[in-house]
Amino acid sequence: MGGGHAGGASPYAAKHRQALQGQSGWAGLVHNRRIFANAIFASLGGLLYGYNQGVFSGVLSMFSFDQRMASAISNPGTKGWLVSILELGAWVGVLSAGYLADKLSRKYTIMLSVGVFCVGVVVQTAAFQPSSIYGGRFITGLGVGSLSMAVPLYNAELSPPEVRGSLVALQQLAITFGILISFWIDYGTNYIGGTGSGQSEIAWRVPLAMQLVPAIILGVGVIFMPFSPRWLVNQGRDEEAVAVLSRARRLPPNSDLVQIEFLEIKAQYLFEKEMNALKFPQFQDGSFSSNFKLGLHAYMSLLTSRTLFYRVAVGSLTMFFQQWTGVNAILYYAPSIFADLGLTGNATSLLATGVVGVVMFLATIPAVIWIDKVGRKPVLISGAFIMAICHLVVAVLTALYHDSWSSHPTAGWAACACVWVFSVAFGYSWGPCSWILVAEIWPLSIRGKGISIASSANWMNNFIVGQVTPSMLTHIGFGTFVFFGSFALLGGFFIMFFVPETKGLTLEEMDDVFGDRNGLAVADQQRQNAIADRIGLTAFGQHKGGSDNEKSSHELFDDEGKA
Repeated sequence: MGGGHAGGASPYAAKHRQALQGQSGWAGLVHNRRIFANAIFASLGGLLYGYNQGVFSGVLSMFSFDQRMASAISNPGTKGWLVSILELGAWVGVLSAGYLADKLSRKYTIMLSVGVFCVGVVVQTAAFQPSSIYGGRFITGLGVGSLSMAVPLYNAELSPPEVRGSLVALQQLAITFGILISFWIDYGTNYIGGTGSGQSEIAWRVPLAMQLVPAIILGVGVIFMPFSPRWLVNQGRDEEAVAVLSRARRLPPNSDLVQIEFLEIKAQYLFEKEMNALKFPQFQDGSFSSNFKLGLHAYMSLLTSRTLFYRVAVGSLTMFFQQWTGVNAILYYAPSIFADLGLTGNATSLLATGVVGVVMFLATIPAVIWIDKVGRKPVLISGAFIMAICHLVVAVLTALYHDSWSSHPTAGWAACACVWVFSVAFGYSWGPCSWILVAEIWPLSIRGKGISIASSANWMNNFIVGQVTPSMLTHIGFGTFVFFGSFALLGGFFIMFFVPETKGLTLEEMDDVFGDRNGLAVADQQRQNAIADRIGLTAFGQHKGGSDNEKSSHELFDDEGKA
């Protein structure tokens, strides 16, 4: 199913909206303080996820943790499971979140996920056997997985098109910030009771327990947040949707911008509802089994419809390549990689890992500011190539000096520097950008399902990478870096040749970019135009030609009452 401009709304209305829109990027975020506050808040989900991802790499190398969990740590296979079982939980969490986000609302899905997450954290913190760590990390994973889908979905639906990329990038910034904090907290608590045999168990229990802080703030705070306007329209709660848009834009409900945005969402929703009724007349009675079958058919349509399958491929492969750049291999096992690269002593390798956290965080900041100006493709392609080069340099250095790091300290530091440059490259490109791309390519009716499939690809690949890295480092050594480097290179070519540019389009205009190349089915287009006429969207463009459009968005904001 496709839509023309803004879900088949008249092109006039879309142009009129673009004339009224605010600035993109950082200026747009700050200009609209309410959206910014929502975003900061929703980014707590990212912080939670980043902290959770980073904290365990330091814990794994702590003496007291190794003593307590020796049976699981000593073998590379079980060590892989200890790390990656969280990703397995997250994979399950993501797949269920698509259904929950449509059924319960984005808002309540976030609350539920936070609850599940907290249970898992408590189990891990109180662990005395590896079994509790396995169980706790699996439960925590369920929560983190559904948050990793629900939070970006909620953000994308609540935010105006011109700052959508920056908002999603903000979540990535929060993730890298979480990783950053976790690395340094590990570095600090590693000293509780000394780093050797006297080390207290508090050294690893405290960093694990601290995951509860952002989780509880997120869970309580989301109670005060609005529902997603797109979800409200799907539920037939139109007045509430207009009220949310009007509060988010800080404009009166009857202002052009709010009305056009609302009608665009409405047009898209009506179009998809009517298409559903045409395709599946037998499932329209609203019963549980009918709705279940409709959902099942919607998932099937992702595979059978050409334009949707193209989106599934773009989303899943983008996530596949994001993981196989080896970024999580580096994040999870950084302390042991740095030790292999000849940095001696647990404290030194934790310190070098801390630097990874800092540079990745700093590199994400420009992405938040400029991602909506530069576009998605140049960012992803350049990042992939830089990462590939770093991997290959590390591979060469490791191949030459892996037996003699101590007598070649410069080579060791050069390899470390490459890991840091790699972190910069990932931080500004594939980190934020792949999530933006995956959140914005879907039509409304299956957006929840689409994002859940792409995110589950992310977690499944994440799981495999976490699972195989310890064995790869043990058995093929420098080959590990050659392996990840080649995938980074392939990822760059994939984006270059197969992925369209999506910056600045509304979620509804995306259909054009992924459309059947011979133009949309004429019947679809006519149906959408008819809906646009019926709900008064076409009229917006025609009456508002010329005079108003020449005003800048800021004058319009001033006219409509200072925000």
